[in-house]
Amino acid sequence: MTARLDGVAWLQRGPLPRLLEVLDRDGEEARVVGGAVRNALLGQDIHEFDVATTAEPHETISRANKAGFKTVPTGIEHGTVTVIVEGKPFEVTSLREDVETFGRKAKVAFGRDWKKDAERRDFTMNALSVSRDGVVHDYVGGLADLAARHVRFIGDPASRIAEDYLRILRFFRFHAAYSHDFPDRNGLAACVAGREGLAGLSRERVRMELLKLLLAAHAVPALAVMSENGLLVPLLGGVPLLASLSNLMKAEAAIGVAPDAIRRLGALGVILHEDAERLTQRLRLANAEHDRLVSMSDHWWRLSAESPMQDMRALLYRVRGDAYIDRVLLAWSRSHESLSDARWHDLAALPRHWTPPDFPLSAADFMTRGVPKGPLLGVALRAAEDAWMAADFPADKTTLDGILAAAIVPAK
Repeated sequence: MTARLDGVAWLQRGPLPRLLEVLDRDGEEARVVGGAVRNALLGQDIHEFDVATTAEPHETISRANKAGFKTVPTGIEHGTVTVIVEGKPFEVTSLREDVETFGRKAKVAFGRDWKKDAERRDFTMNALSVSRDGVVHDYVGGLADLAARHVRFIGDPASRIAEDYLRILRFFRFHAAYSHDFPDRNGLAACVAGREGLAGLSRERVRMELLKLLLAAHAVPALAVMSENGLLVPLLGGVPLLASLSNLMKAEAAIGVAPDAIRRLGALGVILHEDAERLTQRLRLANAEHDRLVSMSDHWWRLSAESPMQDMRALLYRVRGDAYIDRVLLAWSRSHESLSDARWHDLAALPRHWTPPDFPLSAADFMTRGVPKGPLLGVALRAAEDAWMAADFPADKTTLDGILAAAIVPAK
């Protein structure tokens, strides 16, 4: 199969054509490679452009600097230089071929053979390249697989996986993003056979791939295949809640919120506080991600379609922002109501219609009435705030004075 990318703006104007013009001449060749080519052919969004070149790194740096571009040797030992053009960074990597293969630390040599460079990559659809004239180059059957939405390893799947066991997770991630059918059978068999290699991966790399997978359109069926083949439970350390994840993804779409990987992780693996802690340790989540999972685990089962709006305003006041939506969608995903249930829609829409007010009483209000600094002051403030929320956030002076007086009595 052959293909062209004609009329695409990013090949005709802007910083990328300027970079290619510098690298693609005087005996050297440069092309755009990988995901940008794949997504362009599928008509999908492109988030970054990677460039491959026959030039060795020192030549890339020399040419870029002479053109006035800034260069950063981000991975020069592997042939990668970041070139910044008009404020936009591009990773430029010299063509390579394996000399010795032993996992991620394979010994490579720079080369000039585009076919050998393509054969080093993971999946056929990721090995496509496009030159400045819009011609798409395919050495491994990537165009046919892309047309069929078939994610297939290049060459022997077991060999590709042994080079980097993270490719097991990438296989399912790309399948979830681009395919609609059952995974490639040879690829799946190799993933199952090599599953013990996942234990040797860093938690950060596993986190990165799993969160990307959770954002894919067909994440649930891909995760179901992983679970059926013994690949998912070891990663999560617990039983995956696939129905909850499926329902939450549908609820996100129903209320028009953007897909969120941490929210989806919570639906997949969090029931109790201990689950949030376990996932945080296994995936080395950031503090903010940990806090969201903990919040999701906090009595989500108390929320229902019948929850009084006053109680929901109190919840929104306490947790704010994404944490409120997380909790509502998690409870909804584990309820018996449908995606069209108007009550759940009203609960989810609350942040759009109501902004939590600031607590109108301060420590000074209590101190001027004789409550001293110290623990008693904190007790009085908390009691007053709880009473204010229970009264549905009144603002009139009479009610606030009553709340203040009631909180002062035990404090004294």
